[in-house]
Amino acid sequence: MEMTRAIEEAEQRLQGIVSKTPLQPSARLSERYEANVLIKREDMQRVRSFKIRGAYNKIASLSADDRKRPIVCASAGNHAQGVAFACAHLGIGGTIVMPRITPTQKIERVAHFGGEFVEIRLAGESYDEASQTAEEYCEQTRGIFVHPFDDLQTIAGQGTVGKEIYEATGGEVGAVILPVGGGGLASGVASYIKGRNSSVSVIGAEPAGSPSMYESLKQGRVVSLPEIHTFVDGAPVRTVGRLTFDLCRKYVDRVVVIPEGKVCTTMIELYQNEGIISEPAGALSISALDDAAGEIKG
Repeated sequence: MEMTRAIEEAEQRLQGIVSKTPLQPSARLSERYEANVLIKREDMQRVRSFKIRGAYNKIASLSADDRKRPIVCASAGNHAQGVAFACAHLGIGGTIVMPRITPTQKIERVAHFGGEFVEIRLAGESYDEASQTAEEYCEQTRGIFVHPFDDLQTIAGQGTVGKEIYEATGGEVGAVILPVGGGGLASGVASYIKGRNSSVSVIGAEPAGSPSMYESLKQGRVVSLPEIHTFVDGAPVRTVGRLTFDLCRKYVDRVVVIPEGKVCTTMIELYQNEGIISEPAGALSISALDDAAGEIKG
């Protein structure tokens, strides 16, 4: 119940900061899979993703003394925007390290949200390389590292998505399909949903080019992938978190891997049919519906 309490506390901190995004019905997908398919529209947050939840919750939970120390994080984009917003909103200085491959639009959005409170540094060709640079800098400056997924408060913030899903459906939810990168969202949502109703099926969807959680669960330990493909730019990590691995092993029923080509097709279909402009990581869950078709039917 520790995670449930942490998620409930996070919800209080996030009041007035995040939107309770809608669960949008999809007639097209519901008809295709003979199920009531709802899409959680976290792209409607002010930073266009759920990442603001974990980033803000972590920083807002810091003590007065810790808030005097510099905030440091590494991110491929969405977590960085959440950290930048939190730093500016709370008046705390921060340094954000982003991979050199980060899309220019995301770098500009981080600068927009952080303003004078945030310095952006580019380092490495992947999240993992940027993270190493950020952790070294954090140690040098005696800063506070805001991890994008492997932190209790970050996980609890992301877990508020699960609380909203459960409450919006009145607990009448049969399956929840979640994108998986480092595992923060999946572990937080699964912890809350399973804590309320253990019969709900929770499925993770991970890019085939970076199946770090899939391989870790398969081998029963956290493993580091020798190489990853970064097309699904919000999700690829070589190594998932230890906290997220433990929670996913306990609460996520299974993880499926999705080919990048299928993600592309899903993005196009979402735009053409629902008018949703999705980034690759946001399309992972819907791409996994084929794998879950048998258990969600009816």
